[in-house]
Amino acid sequence: MTDDGKKTPLQGLRVIDASTVIAGPTIGMLMGDFGADVIKVEHPRGDVLRNTGYQKDGVGLWFKMANRNKRCVTLNFGSDEGQKLFKELIKTTDVLIENFRTGTMEKWGLGWEDLKAINPRLVMIRVTGFGQTGPYKNRPGFGTIAEAFSGFAAITGEPDGPPTLPNFGLADGVAAAYGTFAAMFALYHRDAQKAGVGQYIDLSIYEPLFQVMGPQPLQFDQLGVIQQRWGNRSKNNAPRNTYQTKDGHWVAISTNSPAIVTRVLTLCGGKEAAEDPRFQTPQSRVEHIEEVDGIVAGWIAQHDLATVLDAFEKAEAAIGPAYTIDQIFDDPQYQARNDIIELDDEDLGKMRMTNAFPFMSETPAEIRHAGPRKGQHNEDIFSGELGLSAEDLAALKDKGVI
Repeated sequence: MTDDGKKTPLQGLRVIDASTVIAGPTIGMLMGDFGADVIKVEHPRGDVLRNTGYQKDGVGLWFKMANRNKRCVTLNFGSDEGQKLFKELIKTTDVLIENFRTGTMEKWGLGWEDLKAINPRLVMIRVTGFGQTGPYKNRPGFGTIAEAFSGFAAITGEPDGPPTLPNFGLADGVAAAYGTFAAMFALYHRDAQKAGVGQYIDLSIYEPLFQVMGPQPLQFDQLGVIQQRWGNRSKNNAPRNTYQTKDGHWVAISTNSPAIVTRVLTLCGGKEAAEDPRFQTPQSRVEHIEEVDGIVAGWIAQHDLATVLDAFEKAEAAIGPAYTIDQIFDDPQYQARNDIIELDDEDLGKMRMTNAFPFMSETPAEIRHAGPRKGQHNEDIFSGELGLSAEDLAALKDKGVI
C-alpha cells in the first residue's frame, strides 16, 4: 500500500528483473512504481549501468533511477548453484525480465521450456536487440542500433546532415513501455480470463520504435514514398518548427488544426497573412513553407520568450519552450504536477528524480526508494525466503555464486 493507505495496482505481484542496462530494468522500474515486489538479480560483478553515465561519490545516478523500488540480490547464472537458486526463486515469480543474448538462458538450463516446467504461471519477457527469431537473432543489439535499424535515425536531422541519433535511451524507453503493457496483457489473460498459464514475450528493441514511426510502411507500399530528413519541419503541415526568440531561447510550434493556423498567422503576420490564398491548406502551406516560416520566425525573433509565450497563450495557439533541465526544474507546470519528486537515499541523501507516470486516481504509483546497493538484499531473500543459512551464504560468496 502507499503511504496514504491506498492499494497499489500490482500489490502481490512478484517480478524478477534479471536484465541489465536500460530497457529491461525500466520494465522492472515501471512495475515496481505501481507496487510489484521487484527483485533485481545481478551478476556478482554488478549491472554495467552502475558505472554508466554520471556518478556522484562513485554511485551511478542512472542506476539509482532505473532500479528504484527494487530489492537487489547477486547471483551467477553460469554456476550450477546459481542456477539452482534461480529456479527456487522462479517458483514464486509472476514475471521474469531477462535480456541475455538469444540462446544464453537455454545454455544455462534456464530457457522458457525449462522455467515454465517449474512454474506454468510464469510470464517471461525476453528483451533482445532483434528478437528471438530471424537471421539477426544472435546479433548484439542496443538502443542505438535499434534507433538506426528502425528507420528513426534516417528521418531525423537536417536535410543536408547525417542521420541523427538521440542522445538518450529512446529505443530502450519505448521498448520498456511495450514490454510493460505486454506483461500486463499476459497477466490479464492468465488471471482475469482464467487461462491459468503464463507465456513468454519476444520483445525486440527495434520493433516498438518501428511501430511508433507511424504509417511509413503503408505510405511506401501505396505511394512509394520514402520519408526524408526535413529538420524540425513537417511534410504534413506548416508552420511546424522551432524558432528563436529575441533573448536567445527556442520555442516549438505545431499547427494541426485550421483554427490554430489562422490564429498563429494572424498573431505573427496580421489578417493579410492569415487570409493569404497560398496559406489556406496544409499542402499549400508546405509548398510555401519558406514564406510561412519566415512570417512566424520574424515575429518571434522580435520578442523575448515571456512575451512570445504570453501572446500565444492569449491567442490560444499551441507553443512550447524548448527547455533544458534547469528550466524544467523552475517551471510551474512541472511543479504543480509534482513531476519531479524528492526522496531520501542511503548513499546520496536528498535526491530528486522523475516521478512515476501516469497518475492514477485510485491506485497511484509510489517511489519508495532509489536503486539499492549491489547484493543489498541477499540475506533477506536467500536466507529469509529460501532458507539458506549464514554459512551457506558465506560459502556461496567465496565461490563467486553471489
